[in-house]
Amino acid sequence: MKKQTLLIIYLFFWGLHMLSAQTLIKGTIKDTNNDPLPGANVLEKGTSNGTSTDFNGEFSLNANANGTLIISFSGFETQEIPINGKTSFNIVLKEGLELDEVVIVGSRNPKRTAIDTPVPVDIIDVADLATKNGKVEVNDILQYAAPSFNATKQSGSDGADHIVPASLRGLGPDQTLVLINGKRRHQSSLVNIFGTRGRGNSGTDLNAIPSAAIKRIEVLRDGASAQYGSDAIAGVINIVLKDNTDGVSGSVGYGAYSTAIGNGWAEATGETLYNVEGKNRLDGEDKSFDGGTFKLDLNYGAKLNDKGGFVNFTTELLSKERTLRPGFSWRKGYGSAAIDGFNFMVNASLPINDNTEVYAFGGRNFRDTDAYAFSRDSFDEGDNRSVPSIHPNGFTPRITSNITDISVSAGIKHKLENGWEIDFNNTYGENKFHYFIKDSNNASLKDASPTDFNAGGHSLSQNTTGLDFSKYLEDLMSGVNLAFGLEYRTENFIIFAGEEASYGLYDDNGVLMTNPAVQPVAVDSNGDELSGGSQGFPGYGPDNEVDRSRSNVGIYFDSEFNFTEKFLVGAAVRFEDYSDFGSTFNFKLASRFKASDNLTLRGSISSGFRAPSLAQLYYNLKFTNIVNGESLPSLLSANNSTVTRAFGIEQLKEETAFNASLGFTYKIGGFTATIDAYSITVDDRIILTDNFDASGLNLGVDAAQFFANGVDTKTQGLDIVLNYKKSFEDHRIDVGLVGNFNDTKIEKIKNGNLNKFTFFSPFSEAYLKAAAPDHKFGLNLGYGYKKFDVSLNLTKFSDVELFDFQWVQYSPANESEALNFDTDEDGIGDTNLYKAGNDMYKSAITTDLSLSYAFTDKITLTIGGNNIFNVYPTPQFDGWTDQGGLADSVQMGSDGAYFFTRLGFKL
Repeated sequence: MKKQTLLIIYLFFWGLHMLSAQTLIKGTIKDTNNDPLPGANVLEKGTSNGTSTDFNGEFSLNANANGTLIISFSGFETQEIPINGKTSFNIVLKEGLELDEVVIVGSRNPKRTAIDTPVPVDIIDVADLATKNGKVEVNDILQYAAPSFNATKQSGSDGADHIVPASLRGLGPDQTLVLINGKRRHQSSLVNIFGTRGRGNSGTDLNAIPSAAIKRIEVLRDGASAQYGSDAIAGVINIVLKDNTDGVSGSVGYGAYSTAIGNGWAEATGETLYNVEGKNRLDGEDKSFDGGTFKLDLNYGAKLNDKGGFVNFTTELLSKERTLRPGFSWRKGYGSAAIDGFNFMVNASLPINDNTEVYAFGGRNFRDTDAYAFSRDSFDEGDNRSVPSIHPNGFTPRITSNITDISVSAGIKHKLENGWEIDFNNTYGENKFHYFIKDSNNASLKDASPTDFNAGGHSLSQNTTGLDFSKYLEDLMSGVNLAFGLEYRTENFIIFAGEEASYGLYDDNGVLMTNPAVQPVAVDSNGDELSGGSQGFPGYGPDNEVDRSRSNVGIYFDSEFNFTEKFLVGAAVRFEDYSDFGSTFNFKLASRFKASDNLTLRGSISSGFRAPSLAQLYYNLKFTNIVNGESLPSLLSANNSTVTRAFGIEQLKEETAFNASLGFTYKIGGFTATIDAYSITVDDRIILTDNFDASGLNLGVDAAQFFANGVDTKTQGLDIVLNYKKSFEDHRIDVGLVGNFNDTKIEKIKNGNLNKFTFFSPFSEAYLKAAAPDHKFGLNLGYGYKKFDVSLNLTKFSDVELFDFQWVQYSPANESEALNFDTDEDGIGDTNLYKAGNDMYKSAITTDLSLSYAFTDKITLTIGGNNIFNVYPTPQFDGWTDQGGLADSVQMGSDGAYFFTRLGFKL
């Protein structure tokens, strides 16, 4: 059936391709030294019909015989060449002083380019990167391409195993705004509540966007709330979808992870370990490689008319097996989740006349994911969470999920006679996360317990309507751009219940507990009470159900003034009013000064904010947390509940921020450099507290957690991006260095009258600070000769320190130091106490290598490996890591070396 479907898709695309054929134009593009320029862009003016040159600088393009070609290449002057019926061209480009790549994000000026923006913007060519490495998801691509972006797959973190939390400049996943084609993208409905980066946050699921649909990614590394509204504290990621019209292209690839980790692990721990060197695996198989990943993507683009109209389709099929890495008996399933997913994305534009354009884009992503939870021992080993007749040897529950993302955006652009451009748009997006727990049991149901459970889930929908006006005044000063607009957004957050057995606690007669006064809880043969709900992840019950909405309206003004050709000042203000917490006003000032033809200085200051998400306001769940290696029945209480108020936790309010950045860009020939320093203060940052004693509240739990405006933080750092490109004869050289220094300090913990160490412990502090390593550097080396390309990438991660659950005795050196550990807050420093042990993950370097060969201009084969020397985070042999393996998923992650092959093709 799959083969038949692929054949139908192929024939459909091929038929459309044949129908859209035009006059064939061929040519060669070289520099002034007569060396070919591979990768030069060729675009038919007024359309999105284009192509790029091959390794010999040659191109072919179906275009209108009376049209005009726009020829561009980074570091060279752009040329416009009338076709005038010719079918063959020999074009020579001269070296220029500016990059001509117009960026969408960070400026509403249609003439702004990547190198002359007053704030730092990275332009990441996803299509090019996808041909050179085996990274199949957007998070993985950005992790090694953008200097201050960080994301690693998690394990043992419930929902975070399935939707990877990511951060920019060391801030939270929800403090970076994501746009698609310049329009706001909805967030995930998942809120991270277990040991993972971004605890207490809800971010945008970048992996729901197929990488094959992406033309480029623009990463604005600067605060932009005054321009775009909530969430843009750390910056903005804008994903620009493909708009090519040159027929069918695609790729098919396969890769797998090595299970080799080295000998001596069991001896070092003194414990029985699972999944070592591919042996003693939880799945009962011996494997040298696991995590097998198959990916097939197809892209088709076609013209809709001769005015630049286009439609571009992308489909992507991804199937990844789970990985299993060394873990102890309580964490036999340590490793990354399995994924089966299918993506579809479309991007289209239809100019009606010279002044009016209708556009639309959107898609659907579906993923079926599967991850192991912490293991449960057998009843005979003293764990009464296991039903002996069902799991006589204990069990490891599986948390599986169906995740669905849908989005659709449509709008119309019109240019008035007076030069003002209008953009009216409506964008809708929804994320739905549905849990299914497998290979589990509900202990209180005893022998009658099912093993598979529908555990319910949550969804978040968002609808944004915007009206934007902009005009570029060429004759005023040296150019002035004015923009203003308004935006109306609604959001809806839902928690829906699962089946009764997934959340229920039952009595000895197998009846759901509704009146504890007259119903005795089911007990085991020793007389101990049994726990309810599905083990691994308890289902959502009727008491957890939520259906909450809110709305907000925003008004902004954005401007750029080129006082001279050298001096630019940008200013923006934005007012927003939310239906649930009130209004905010934010500003931004940015400036750029061209000190010379090569050197540009830039800087900015801005205020920012992030509204508390609906998930942070209303999420609630009773669950089993793993603390100190022991299970702890816990309640995560909704922010508006009476329990939350009883503990003195106030209603959530917005986070507020102040950003400042200062940097420079330098460009000469094929060399570009951008260096930017930044400082970001965030007040009233929303956190998830640690566990308070709730055993006396008669809620059936021992601990309670809350969302709170708990800390003020200050993050400072430096971003470095250096690039050099050179072509001579048949050779091509591409060298890049990207780096980031980052330091986050907690300025204040706002625990009020609550115990500071319970409110936000050193363990939680370490996780917040470890959202980014202290530094990360990537050296990217590329060399090409005719049809051959080789790429070598080295990435260095700094040390990362986390606290674990091992408590060790500690005696402060003096009274001053003892006051830092006044855990009972009596004003007297503790001199003999226990504190959490620390896990130090030493600095490490990973190496990626790929080799590509173009058999023709339509078929390219790539083979290679990521982390080819199989580097792992430093193993922690004491067994106290938060995620239960021998290392937490930090730095490069815990899957090891990945080897792949990929075949790219065009039809």
